[in-house]
Amino acid sequence: MALKVSKRGSIPPFIVMDVMRDANEREADGEDVLHLEVGQPSTSAPGPVLDAARAALSDELLGYTGALGLVRLRQRIAQHYEDFYGVQVDADGIVVTTGSSGGFVLAFLSAFDAGDRVALASPGYPAYRNILKSVGVEVVDLQTGPETNFQPNPELLDQAASMGAINGLIVASPSNPTGTMIHAAEFKALVDYCRDHHIRLISDEIYHGITYGEAADTVLLHSPSAIVINSFSKYFSMTGWRLGWMVVPPDLRRSIECLSQNLFISAPTLSQYAAIKAFDCADELNANVVRYGENRALLLEQLPKAGFETLASADGAFYIYADITNLTNDSQEFCRRMLAETGVATTPGIDFDPVRGNHTMRFSFAGETAVIAEAAGRLRQWMRRD
Repeated sequence: MALKVSKRGSIPPFIVMDVMRDANEREADGEDVLHLEVGQPSTSAPGPVLDAARAALSDELLGYTGALGLVRLRQRIAQHYEDFYGVQVDADGIVVTTGSSGGFVLAFLSAFDAGDRVALASPGYPAYRNILKSVGVEVVDLQTGPETNFQPNPELLDQAASMGAINGLIVASPSNPTGTMIHAAEFKALVDYCRDHHIRLISDEIYHGITYGEAADTVLLHSPSAIVINSFSKYFSMTGWRLGWMVVPPDLRRSIECLSQNLFISAPTLSQYAAIKAFDCADELNANVVRYGENRALLLEQLPKAGFETLASADGAFYIYADITNLTNDSQEFCRRMLAETGVATTPGIDFDPVRGNHTMRFSFAGETAVIAEAAGRLRQWMRRD
């Protein structure tokens, strides 16, 4: 008789990671691969961060920190909120996490019970859905589209609530995969709705700092009871350092601390010491954002010429989400063939939208501009040949 395997582990793959594995294997075999699949900056961490890491290797013990993180780092994050948003945040409410992924696990376990219903925009970041399912929470997909700027709104929540009470809402502005944003008045409407209906609001703010016009609002400008998740991966260009943070309301602080003690002990100590310096690197980091903006403009011009005619607005983050209904009804096979025949790796929309994603795909423009330009050229040639 076979041994039992937990049903909680029977969740879908994070498809972009499968695509990246395939792309890396092709690259290892000598193929010329252009990576537009994964949301990873092509730049290293800022110079002062690297210097701080070297110093910590020499001068610090690098043992465990407290489960909430280094006090100095938590204080520096709190100062960042005052400097960047003009909002005061208590350092006692900041929890340093093992990337934003660790933050989502802590948020979901502390705020929801098995059987609760949590709403999120579809298309959306697949790990929300998959982590929630693994802890027994029911995912309520809000079917967003161009008419809602791919963002949730009170009307969609009302429709979802007609099928049962909503316990939580996850928002992301800028969002992955669409790059769209929730503007201030719309954000306030969502906050008010959640307050009036006793819905726990979780705001994914990991792409803050990467916008191409209007700056992103933190939910903390509108709600003291929301949970904020952020990360050093995207704007700060520190993906492999596996470091993020949460801003947590008082009613969840102790439970999150206990969960963190038992699940993670602490976030990587070396990364924590280094990250203190990340907030002093605005010039270098903003130069990265300027390059992302150039890449965005290039793709918004070139993709329609290659046949990708319907694109989301991409107001922030470093993604362009394309409707490819005119090209295929199987985005996974389309992206697989694109990689095999052009060497351009991209992500099928089925990763972000299990219902409609067979007609969509995502391009990441976080790489070097020369890579993005070369990819656009290959796609134009490929689509003409097809």
